[in-house]
Amino acid sequence: MKKIIFVRHGKAEDPGPEFSDFERSLTGQGKDISRQMAHKLKEKENDLGIIVTSPAFRAIETALIFAGVYGIPPENIIINSNLYFNIDHNSFMEILKATNEEINTITLFGHNPSFTDLPGLLSKESSEILPKSGIICLSFKTKTWSGISPNAGNADYFLKPKKVI
Repeated sequence: MKKIIFVRHGKAEDPGPEFSDFERSLTGQGKDISRQMAHKLKEKENDLGIIVTSPAFRAIETALIFAGVYGIPPENIIINSNLYFNIDHNSFMEILKATNEEINTITLFGHNPSFTDLPGLLSKESSEILPKSGIICLSFKTKTWSGISPNAGNADYFLKPKKVI
């Protein structure tokens, strides 16, 4: 059994002329809600497996918050630039295929629309929009990451903040 957990970054600062989209930081509310969601996830998952994040600052901050709640050292977080852009199925599968088969869970931190589209493509159920700080977990009846295919995943849970931001 393989499991993919998608976590959308928390609420970020509005874009401005003083910094790029890539550099935007989480707001105070974004940090608070991300921490609450990390604790909510910990009620369901004991282990995040490996953490892979977009290199955008807001995604890294969100991944760091979750890692902190789980006691995972920051140096164990993997940054993958493919998660910053609108990723398609093929580039997503490259991320999975690069994952050691001994690992059964991968937790990804990134952005919409990819983090709504990919779970929708991979799961049997239709997917609603993943809100900021939202989490969706898909499980697959396969022993290999390359065995993951469209419409093969089961949506184990979809966690949304109480107040959608």
